[in-house]
Amino acid sequence: MSKLESMKGQLIVSCQALPVEPLHSSFIMSKMALAALKGGAKGIRANTVVDIEAIRGEVDLPIIGIIKEVYGEHPVFITPTMKEVDALAAINVEIIAVDATRRDRPDGLSSLEFLKGIKVKYPTIAIMGDCADLEDVKSAMEYCDFIGTTLYGYTEYTKGCDISHNNFEHLKKVIELSSKPVIAEGKVNTPEKAKLCLDMGAWCVVVGGAITRPMEITERFIKEMGL
Repeated sequence: MSKLESMKGQLIVSCQALPVEPLHSSFIMSKMALAALKGGAKGIRANTVVDIEAIRGEVDLPIIGIIKEVYGEHPVFITPTMKEVDALAAINVEIIAVDATRRDRPDGLSSLEFLKGIKVKYPTIAIMGDCADLEDVKSAMEYCDFIGTTLYGYTEYTKGCDISHNNFEHLKKVIELSSKPVIAEGKVNTPEKAKLCLDMGAWCVVVGGAITRPMEITERFIKEMGL
């Protein structure tokens, strides 16, 4: 079984911490990945080359690699240009995830032009398109190997949306529409939601904040407690 095939039907844990978070450290992310492995995860989603290399020093799991880079006022920041793609390709991550929404990009390319460029340059590397809505999916699946629901609820045209709304109606529509395997990601914050995603036909499920971001978890408790 290939590394990619080993992810099918499994839990992938996103091990990320932004500079503003107390756990921002490649060493800490590597230990988060080790904890995820010991807990039964079959893959890791990670941000930056240094974090990915540190994680690989601890676990031998397939990695969905991203590089978050902000360019001025542009809203697209998940592997937004070929510069970030090149960096991830150089370390041979199993999947490169990129923003595949139709928003303005810092490189001036349309989403379709960007995705096509990646496939032309790196035809053997698997690409995951992080999408927000069905229109994004329609465009992304031409060049992406996997479709992610990652940005549903995180763009101006999906603001306030949640993958679990209306009994996971959005995920169901994405799976029905997509000709490529669908990776459920984005606000999947309970084991019950993760299981339901798989039951509905998701290829695998990525969970991040609910497992690896204690500051975010604490904030959620505080909000619910009205404190």
